Amino acid sequence: MSLGLNVLDLAPIPDGGTPSDALRNTLDLARRAEDWGYGRYWVAEHHFAHVASTTPAVLIGEILARTSRIRVGSAAVLIGFSTAPAVADAFGVLAALHPGRVDIGLGRTGQRLRTPPAGAPAPNPAIVAGYEQLYHPRAEPPTYTQQVDDVLALVGGTYTADGHALRSPVAEAARDAPVWIFGSSAGESAQLAGARGLPFVANYHVSPSTTIEAAQAYREAFRPSDRLAAPHLVVSADVVVGDTEAQARELAAGFPAWVHSIRYGTGAIAYPRDSAGLTDEDRAKVADRTDTQFVGEPSRVADGLRALAERTGADELVITSVTHDHAARLRSHELLAKEWGLL
Repeated sequence: MSLGLNVLDLAPIPDGGTPSDALRNTLDLARRAEDWGYGRYWVAEHHFAHVASTTPAVLIGEILARTSRIRVGSAAVLIGFSTAPAVADAFGVLAALHPGRVDIGLGRTGQRLRTPPAGAPAPNPAIVAGYEQLYHPRAEPPTYTQQVDDVLALVGGTYTADGHALRSPVAEAARDAPVWIFGSSAGESAQLAGARGLPFVANYHVSPSTTIEAAQAYREAFRPSDRLAAPHLVVSADVVVGDTEAQARELAAGFPAWVHSIRYGTGAIAYPRDSAGLTDEDRAKVADRTDTQFVGEPSRVADGLRALAERTGADELVITSVTHDHAARLRSHELLAKEWGLL
């Protein structure tokens, strides 16, 4: 079976651009990704950053309306900022309008964990402070495990509250939609995905040093379910493809500054053309991300991605590719699709 290749989009706002520009670019890329043969198109959820993917369900609806075949989903809804009924109902509406094409991706917010997993980078204190304002301030939110279980029960028609059965016909329209769990370590997310028999997405593009452990923990915890008979792993990767090695390197020049701003600034800066303002010390702080970004001409990147899949045992890969220039980002996805044999 061929290794599936998918797209993860943050709807980045380039330096000099606007949220409207970023959203139009996302819709354009989604249409073309379908034409180029990618299997899934997922959009992230981020806040307090120069990205336009703040409300995945809204953006997913727009993408579904402009495409006809490609599966569309979230990578991932940060469920701690919402409630299980709200998430289940939103994706139920999408599934009712576009049956058979919706993926429900769920992720922990993580910003309340001020101590990161071993090997993972420390969270940005400014972003932590901002994200904590998105929680219900006077209520202790349910655990991530409880929220995932509630989503599964709502879409499956088995939800109860205080012993009372509650049904949501809208949520149940998403009964057959795959529920994906996203995680960056061997902790709760990987364990939960395995224990509930759900597919798991290991965020190599977020925390490359902990991906192998996350994949192993998922497989060890896996128990077959009505949804999935055997483990199914997707691994993410940062990718920039150019017609030549030199061109690809030039297109990826803004990536170190982008990552540094997320980790150590006041939130992601608008995606820059280059990283000229970074010191050697700054670059060293994001070397784990820049050294594991797949940059180059098509065959080199494809070889690297296949090697990543072999190391992790991935069943599918999902790529996130950010460049300052939208046309270059389109070209990056097109070149890889051709090299992968999708076109």
